[in-house]
Amino acid sequence: MPPDTSAATPHPETSSQRPSWGETLRVYLEPASLRMLALGFSAGLPLLLVLGTLSFRLREAGLDRATIGYLSWVGLAYGFKWCWAPLVDRLPIPLLTRALGRRRSWLLMSQFAIMAALVGMALADPRTELTLVVWCALAVAFASATQDIALDAFRIESADVRHQGALAATYQTGYRVAMIWAGAGVLWIAARAEIGPVVPASGAAPGALYQQAAWTTAYLVMAASMLVGVLTVLFTREPARVELPPARDAAEWLKSALVEPFADFLKRYGKQALLILALIGVYRISDVVMGIMANPFYVDMGYTKDEVAAVTKVYGIVMTLVGAFLGGALSLRWGVMRVLMLGAVLSAGSNLLFAWLAGHGHDVTALIAVISADNLSAGVASAAFIAYLSSLTNVKYSATQYALFSSMMLLAPKWLAGFSGAFVDAYDYATFFTVTAFLGLPVLLLVWLATRLTPEANRPAGSAAAQPPAES
Repeated sequence: MPPDTSAATPHPETSSQRPSWGETLRVYLEPASLRMLALGFSAGLPLLLVLGTLSFRLREAGLDRATIGYLSWVGLAYGFKWCWAPLVDRLPIPLLTRALGRRRSWLLMSQFAIMAALVGMALADPRTELTLVVWCALAVAFASATQDIALDAFRIESADVRHQGALAATYQTGYRVAMIWAGAGVLWIAARAEIGPVVPASGAAPGALYQQAAWTTAYLVMAASMLVGVLTVLFTREPARVELPPARDAAEWLKSALVEPFADFLKRYGKQALLILALIGVYRISDVVMGIMANPFYVDMGYTKDEVAAVTKVYGIVMTLVGAFLGGALSLRWGVMRVLMLGAVLSAGSNLLFAWLAGHGHDVTALIAVISADNLSAGVASAAFIAYLSSLTNVKYSATQYALFSSMMLLAPKWLAGFSGAFVDAYDYATFFTVTAFLGLPVLLLVWLATRLTPEANRPAGSAAAQPPAES
């Protein structure tokens, strides 16, 4: 199948005039956007199956909480995907790359690896085969992170910079739908696959409710659900690629795969590279630091599990999707940097609503309002931020550079978030949420500076377009 060159070709007429709202919204019905919806589902499915859902399964099987906590380190694979991103960017897969192309071959291989490892998790009983469950979970996480690397490169190379916001929005939509399916859906399937009584007898030992067959059914359904991504890859076209000269030896290959992607970024942005990296490292700091204490806050405020589930899974998800589509549309219409600033303001401001809720007391209507506003702002910010990261990459090194950006954006916030519980103990929730809102003030300054000092990130003819920037 020939490469898809149409999506990556900039449209000169759109660079000089603003599209109508009808033209803006129709971008979500374009083939590239619909493909990204399905691939976003494939990317979002594995995450909870090796983190949130797995912890529920292990606890039901009678494992202690300390062990379950240690096993959450499986998710660290996502934070270090930049280490093997150069291989995904440059290394061909024998036979498969020749038949499918560089991006599609890595996508397909990682998707089949995820399916195989999920089958392993389905068949292994954590009560007697915990080691096997852990190894399969590690395989899912590693293959899922590899899929993310290839998918980010596929998305960046499939459209010009002006359409990246729309692709980011549809990607997020598919991702969120998959997380609902892998979170609530897998529990629903497991519950209905149970046989016999589900109420523990008096004095029952831990794990008495666990039914391996029910979880086997649920995880096998999740493995089969990965076919959404597999079929999308098989029936789509490889995006237009930049041909890279072959390396003459291992040293030259390592230079081109590991050194040049990072040197290219520093060369293109010069002194502004530090500013950009600082912005990437702290842009989501308000959301990430606050989010760690969100669930304990709901419990301490007296909200029931049903109330929290209904609000976050219904109102929250809907508002996140609305925010993602709004952010993508506004990025296409107004430009990424303006929406990046809007997202930063909304993200910090929504934390102040949580501070208000802390003093308001138990009120489901108020919770719905706060969660709706918070998820709307998160959707807008995420769509604009993904589009911004995409605009910074050079298509010659898109997988490696984007993997680095997307990995480093959570390192500092997650490290700082580790102290959030101690802070709440020392002060209170209202103070904590207020402080996390003020953490967003440096982000506003960095966005403003980036808008003024890095014009390349604002130009449709930038590095994420069909061609790399011209030499001056």
